[in-house]
Amino acid sequence: MFYLTESYHYEEIIKKSRFISIVFPITSEQDVLKHIRELQIEHPHAHHIVFAYRIKTPAGMVYRFFDAGEPTGTAGKPIFQHLEGKHIINAVVVVVRYFGGVKLGAGGLTRAYGQMARQVLDSAELHSYIEMAEVHFTLDYEKFQAFEYALKKLNGHIVEQIFAGQISVTVNLPKENKLTLEGQFN
Repeated sequence: MFYLTESYHYEEIIKKSRFISIVFPITSEQDVLKHIRELQIEHPHAHHIVFAYRIKTPAGMVYRFFDAGEPTGTAGKPIFQHLEGKHIINAVVVVVRYFGGVKLGAGGLTRAYGQMARQVLDSAELHSYIEMAEVHFTLDYEKFQAFEYALKKLNGHIVEQIFAGQISVTVNLPKENKLTLEGQFN
């Protein structure tokens, strides 16, 4: 999976219609609504503001797509297919369309919206998503230095530590390294 850290913009005229596509990093559905509201204010005369998004949550993947008055399945779904096909999470792609007087037909709309999504996503700098896990350990003092060394090698970091009779440690590390660390210190 991949994510982005900044927004990207792409614009093109297709058969006299002006298409503007923007991809935004998001963390919640409230972020999506905020970006849509901003674009509605920025483009009050646009005929359609279409979008699709994918958000990874602890409960699973949340996704939606919206055709904004275009024929069903010709706008939001092609955008979503590019997000899903490129395994991009925590992003919304919005395409603003100013109608230019030439009807594109269902196939033309599907191609146009898909192309706009592909172009803006191809221009975006994507980062690999690493799923993290939070793990708790109780350690003796003499094992703590070795634990810190092993944790650093596994790209983890300490979130909380409590020193008492033993050391209680909460760490955050890549999920794929969780079993390795637990095998060494449990």
